[in-house]
Amino acid sequence: MAKVGGYKINEIYQGGPSSLNPPSANPITAGSLGLTTDPRSANLLKEVSGKLSSGVKQIELEFISPEVFDSIPQQQLQEVRRLSKLTGVGLSVHGPVMDTTGMTQQGFSELNREASEKRIIQTIERSHELDPKGNIIVNFHSAEGIPGTEWKTLGEDGKGREAKKLIVVNKESGKLAPLEGERKFYPEMREIKPSIQEKIDKKLITREELSKKTPEEIYDFIPVSKGKLYTPEKELKVLNDSEWINSITSIETFKKQADEVMEGALPVLTPLFTESKKGEPIEITTPAQRGALQQLQRAETFISNVESSFNSVYNKAYKFGDEKTKEKLNKISEYWVKNNNEMMDDLRKSGKGFTHVDHAEMIARKSKLFDEVIHGVPEKNIEGIKDISPPEMYIPVEQFATEQSSKTFGNAAFESYAKFKNNAPIISIENPPAGFALSTGEDLKNLAEKSREHFVNRLIQEESKSKKEAEKIAEKLIGVTWDVGHINMLRKQGFGDEDIIKETEKIAPFIKHVHLSDNFGFEHTELPMGMGNVPMKEIMEKLGKKGFEAKKIIEAAGWWQHFQTPPVQETMEALGSPFYSTSTPGLYWNQAIGLQQGYSSGYGIMLPQINYNTFGAGFSQLPVELGGQAQGAQGGRMSGRPME
Repeated sequence: MAKVGGYKINEIYQGGPSSLNPPSANPITAGSLGLTTDPRSANLLKEVSGKLSSGVKQIELEFISPEVFDSIPQQQLQEVRRLSKLTGVGLSVHGPVMDTTGMTQQGFSELNREASEKRIIQTIERSHELDPKGNIIVNFHSAEGIPGTEWKTLGEDGKGREAKKLIVVNKESGKLAPLEGERKFYPEMREIKPSIQEKIDKKLITREELSKKTPEEIYDFIPVSKGKLYTPEKELKVLNDSEWINSITSIETFKKQADEVMEGALPVLTPLFTESKKGEPIEITTPAQRGALQQLQRAETFISNVESSFNSVYNKAYKFGDEKTKEKLNKISEYWVKNNNEMMDDLRKSGKGFTHVDHAEMIARKSKLFDEVIHGVPEKNIEGIKDISPPEMYIPVEQFATEQSSKTFGNAAFESYAKFKNNAPIISIENPPAGFALSTGEDLKNLAEKSREHFVNRLIQEESKSKKEAEKIAEKLIGVTWDVGHINMLRKQGFGDEDIIKETEKIAPFIKHVHLSDNFGFEHTELPMGMGNVPMKEIMEKLGKKGFEAKKIIEAAGWWQHFQTPPVQETMEALGSPFYSTSTPGLYWNQAIGLQQGYSSGYGIMLPQINYNTFGAGFSQLPVELGGQAQGAQGGRMSGRPME
């Protein structure tokens, strides 16, 4: 500013932009930006033609609604392919938004997961027609509509994530359940020492070794008034332990009932067993013998219940247990089969058939055998099922969803590759809005890795590929779409820019595609970039070279709806895109404030219509913003006619 006669005169001319000072070392070019079609319209050709007028070089076909997708005729896809080839515009596809895990309101269903897999395969096959000689990118949400865990921390410094509210799944029923932390008070407050807990978690200490330690060696004691905070993760462990204890208790209850009945019957029937073994004829004559035989028949019912409960528990333990648990269960199985067969052989060798007494003896021997497989036979190194570590019947929804969705994506990628080989479409897995399952960077990374692993295994087994070759194909055909607006919604859980950027860093190696939309972190609005609080510059820096090379699709439904103009210019201004596609230094869209007054400049139109009405303009065929004559003007300074 300058001082003139005691007055301060502010500079009103800020100077033009400098082409030698670009906004970024790697500015996002307009050629890497694209628009979406309207997902509500099946008139795909009209939609694509309309978007071409904005000048974008990439268009994403929105097949979000399965019903609208199935309403698009095959001929429309063929015409869009021809139009794409004619104009040089690249295409990508947003597949139907659907759950890929098989979850329903009633719980998990493998049939539903398989149905989703078939839908994905169909979408891939139809998308292939748009680019038969290339690898068109087809986006699918990692999951849809499944409530996700609400996080307290997202994991850092070598520590895992901590939950405020953990959503867990019963692996057997597929039912969801929320778990929240709670401070509890008991007469004796204690918790296992961290060093002991670590050994238990890693299975480095046995129950027998624990039983030899004093309480002071195992526990830290807590004042009752302080209470003990049970985190959601701790509640999950308690839930799994309780589920196992209840199952074992069910077996022992039926076994106890059988034992109580046999306790009165066996003393009466034992002499008959002895005589039967000598080959002497046996007759049930006394009321006491008949009563004992009836009691044994009751005991048989209880033993049958024991067997049903035992089989159910064994199935859960084997199905959901780890490898060490399965080894112990295999020993139990071998011991059971051996002794049960011996018992049946002994009865068959008697040569008398199955008399009442033979039947009674079988019940008694089977009861003893259940005692052994429930509680163990130490002298034969057989652990009972009661001593098996509780299987994880309940697991976090993110873990369950990853296991199921990875099968869906892995199988779909394999079917696509088997049919199209090197021209198979790329499956790009997108993060849904934060708050749903599989929405964070860590979730998406885990899902991409697991999907690739599933795909690789099938390539090795069914296509005879080497592991190295299979992994290379998987890396090419399965990746990630990072929706910057969706991850920004972590803000409503209390996270900020730093956390959002760290989540971006986790998926950077897997990036194939980027979706651009801005919001304020609480609602799933879709504005052009720069109009919310998405830390776009830092996100792009973390995505690195792959992020800058990836196509970036503008998803701005909120802008289209309320302002009804293409969001391309606003996005380029926010991203600092260059005016020109050449590598020669030039002007950038975020410097447009020095050239013209755009939406983001804050000054409005510098030469409003009243200017032309008053002073006129000489170039009647040019637009007003470029100095053209305003419609209806009666003259100009050079017209030779007075202004009216």
